[in-house]
Amino acid sequence: MPVTQDQFNEDGKFLRKVRSFVRREGRLTKGQERALAEQWPIMGVEFAPGMLDLAALFGREAPVVLEIGFGMGASLVEMAKNAPDKNFIGIEVHSPGVGACLSSAAEAGVTNLRVFCHDAIEVLDLMIPDGSLSCLQLFFPDPWHKKRHHKRRIVQPEFAQKIRQKLAIGGVFHMATDWENYAEHMLEVMSVAEGYRNTSATGNWVERPEWRPLTKFEQRGHRLGHGVWDLIFERIN
Repeated sequence: MPVTQDQFNEDGKFLRKVRSFVRREGRLTKGQERALAEQWPIMGVEFAPGMLDLAALFGREAPVVLEIGFGMGASLVEMAKNAPDKNFIGIEVHSPGVGACLSSAAEAGVTNLRVFCHDAIEVLDLMIPDGSLSCLQLFFPDPWHKKRHHKRRIVQPEFAQKIRQKLAIGGVFHMATDWENYAEHMLEVMSVAEGYRNTSATGNWVERPEWRPLTKFEQRGHRLGHGVWDLIFERIN
């Protein structure tokens, strides 16, 4: 919503107009509201400190894939639909995205997906058992592209070890970004992270695996000549 404010000096002299834009976080569509009401009791997981019994959560034993920051959930739902032999967990802090994901999952008839609407670090620390994940996915996180903000990037040495703790031996940490500088940052952090092996034959990136759907955002980027970098690191100990 645009907001225009007149600016004046101490003597009341008009100086300029400043236009700012106020983002309305959390505004739900009717469809998202309905999905949250109807599907959250089925697929939603409330945050509550205490390690989950993942087999009980899904009603079966199966490899568990966890995605941090799934946005509107389109690719996560597609992955869950295409891999019925796996269990999927999505974590997203914005309720419109959670509502959209639940709506898509219900429409697609997906039953192997559970979602959190909470901070991912707290969920990992307090609810996800160590060594329980076959894959952790982090696709297109905020690049914090200004150099002074690089310390805010989620992929840091401490985070790499947090993920390692949650992965099973042989499990993978799969990252993707459309910012080359962030891809280089990810590679730098992960290449020296204890307990990991880069699965890239060239020691840097991998081709987008067939299991990661090509998003509309990526398709547009490809048309404009933008790159996307995938990195997959395996936990080896």
